[in-house]
Amino acid sequence: MPPTELHDDVARQIADLDIDPDRPIVISDADEVVLQFVAALEDFLAARPRAMFLDLSSFALTGNIRYRDTSEPVPAADVKALLAGFFEERTEHLSPVPGAAEALARLAARAQIVILSNVPIGQRDARRRSLQRHGMDFPVIANSGAKGPAVARIVSAITAPAFFLDDIPNNIASVARESAEVVRMHFVADPRLARLVDPPPDCHFHGGDWPTARAFIEVELAERGY
Repeated sequence: MPPTELHDDVARQIADLDIDPDRPIVISDADEVVLQFVAALEDFLAARPRAMFLDLSSFALTGNIRYRDTSEPVPAADVKALLAGFFEERTEHLSPVPGAAEALARLAARAQIVILSNVPIGQRDARRRSLQRHGMDFPVIANSGAKGPAVARIVSAITAPAFFLDDIPNNIASVARESAEVVRMHFVADPRLARLVDPPPDCHFHGGDWPTARAFIEVELAERGY
């Protein structure tokens, strides 16, 4: 099935990738996969003039960002602007997920690595600098919307195995619809967040630590002769 609804900005970024069609590829999300998004967001919310906190009672942001003084949820209309401010201020300063850099460095000896993140396009360079600083110097694609179309475009010319890691079940499902051949890995680094979401039915792997994820990919590659 051909990819659909691929934003022009995303298509241009993908066209600039130097992809080897005969080499395996690992396409990884950034937030809560290789970078600690939730902890950074909590720090950001606590530092607002009117302090807020993230109520980790369900796997969502809207409705769960609350004012600390009243526990009332921040109105949905304000959450979008709040998150835009977070990305503008904090994108370059997120901490790495433990083990991510080491695992990706080992996998890079056997596979191409691409970071596919729904970071705003204006913060793409900041995300790249952040990853470089933490030892993850890989191409970064700033995606928009569901990730299935972008993954389909990236792997369209690849004959080797392809892997996709993301914390959002909807992105796993999107990739399953667009590129059923891609090995889909549901990865949620923050254990508090991981407890709130079940393994998506379309995933081949569910976990939250990089040594286990790396071992899974290595076994898959070995079984396929790579």
